[in-house]
Amino acid sequence: MVLSRAVAFLIGYFCGIVLVGYIYSRLKHQDITKVGSGNAGSTNALRMYGWKAGLITLLGDVSKPMVAILLTWLLFKERSPEGVRLLELYAGFGAIIGHNYPFYMKDFKGGKGIACTGGMMIAFCPIEVPVGISVFLLTVVLTKYVSLGSILGLISFFIQTVAFGEMGLLNVTQAYRIEVYVLAGVIMVMGIFRHHENIRRLLAGNENKFSMKKK
Repeated sequence: MVLSRAVAFLIGYFCGIVLVGYIYSRLKHQDITKVGSGNAGSTNALRMYGWKAGLITLLGDVSKPMVAILLTWLLFKERSPEGVRLLELYAGFGAIIGHNYPFYMKDFKGGKGIACTGGMMIAFCPIEVPVGISVFLLTVVLTKYVSLGSILGLISFFIQTVAFGEMGLLNVTQAYRIEVYVLAGVIMVMGIFRHHENIRRLLAGNENKFSMKKK
């Protein structure tokens, strides 16, 4: 299973390195990593280029872990049926890493992986999606802070993964359940760490608030 984990991770990584926001900005003869927040994700694309760019980037980023998980399932469903669910999570994790740290970008600068995490939730455990989206949207509506909504959404992902796992709803064998929890925890911590600058601004009271207006 060690090699299988590595293969699943690499499948995810090479799906994740397709930065839709960056590609969109290059078509506009710009570099999204040099404008706005410098982030290659959907929020910065929305702020810099409008709702169409934001939507295209969002859909692309959500799709990457879904494709990775599907490919992993197709590859391992018969070879490792008892561990395929764990491998799916490794593929989703790889997609997030690829999105956050694409090897071809300067300083490995990509996005923050929130949309990718959402896509992973949809593919890996869709029953987590209603609560995750509700937490995110309610937070953004009430506070106008996308970063805070993202952080709370990540926390809800981890809590739900453990809760549903203990309830037997993840379809993960007992042998791999703890590893699934650990990996989900790593994804949560990594996502929160990617927002460390946002957290500092939130604490200082000068974090950017969400707006549909194009810069």
